Amino acid sequence: MSPSVFRRWAKFVLCALAASAPARVTADPTRWDGNGELSGYYDSDDVTVVTPAVGAKAKTDDGWSARGGYLIDIVSAASVDIVSTASPRWTEVRHAGELGAGFERGNYAVNLSGAASFEPDFVSWTAGLEGSRFFANKQLLLTVGYAFQRDIAGRKGTSFSDYALRSVRHTASTSAELVLDRATTLTLALDVMLESGRQEKPYRYLPLFAADVAPMVPTGASIELVNQLRLPGRIGEQLPDTRRRAAASARLAHRFEHSTLTFWDRIYADGWGMFANTADARWVVEVSRALSLWPALRFHEQSAVSFWRRAYVGSIQDGRVDAPSFRTGDRELSRLWTATAGFGAGLAPSQDLRLSMQLDASYTDFPNTLYIDHRWATFAVAAVDVRLW
Repeated sequence: MSPSVFRRWAKFVLCALAASAPARVTADPTRWDGNGELSGYYDSDDVTVVTPAVGAKAKTDDGWSARGGYLIDIVSAASVDIVSTASPRWTEVRHAGELGAGFERGNYAVNLSGAASFEPDFVSWTAGLEGSRFFANKQLLLTVGYAFQRDIAGRKGTSFSDYALRSVRHTASTSAELVLDRATTLTLALDVMLESGRQEKPYRYLPLFAADVAPMVPTGASIELVNQLRLPGRIGEQLPDTRRRAAASARLAHRFEHSTLTFWDRIYADGWGMFANTADARWVVEVSRALSLWPALRFHEQSAVSFWRRAYVGSIQDGRVDAPSFRTGDRELSRLWTATAGFGAGLAPSQDLRLSMQLDASYTDFPNTLYIDHRWATFAVAAVDVRLW
């Protein structure tokens, strides 16, 4: 499905939902809410992303609900990885949409969701089902869910029938939200994922080095130095065809008289040998009935996958290339840590309107990668939530 067809399809669905909404004078009114968002990202590796997004949701008094959303990612990049392969700056647009429906009755709730993402050389489909139930006089909420995702990656200008890397992901999730007292809640969650298929990136190529040269390639080596030391040519990325992941998280939130303090921590491990931990703290302070401010801090640290190498050793003899079976140039699979500080503000001039904004700045350290050894990034988002009728 082309992006233009998808846009017409999304518009048709939202218009159909709006047309089917009952009038407010009926005995069973429907509440409609809408939201809009504009976010932007920029980092020191010369990557810029601008994302406008819109969404709408409806909920009836008898427990039915529906939601839909649409966004566009406009990505412009001239990162060191692109420049190192003698490629110019490129700009790409991603279209993504989602639809969902749910039903809530008494202590039970069920939600069904679907999403699709389209790029010139990438298509992704996701479908999910989630159910939840309250226990102990609504002091405990248990939720279980399953999602299926299918991705197809190709090359721009080439039909998927001629070239395509296909992969699937199964995700099972469960969570328990406990009300510890009138002001405190604790949420525990577990996600287990199984990925299979071709997961490497079609455009990612790696340099190879002779065995006696590889140890001399320093962290953050420049493109010029890498080109001087590497063997002729480059080789494509190659990843294992399966990846098992698991993540466990805990979220503790406490409500004070005029503020809410939240701590969140996530532990991650996968079959590629990566271990990671992410910790997040946020303190939302109500300055007035209409204005809220919040500082936020986050720290993430991870180990590298088992087959990560800063400089891969290979050889070329009689036109035959000998290289490690698994290899990657994705520095997000290397050892790294990221520290993020942010600040946000929310303004609710009425019960039907809320405005918010958030600004984050982060620093990432890459202690064992080529081309760069650190990255600065900024992320900003402005959003509006409004009750339509």
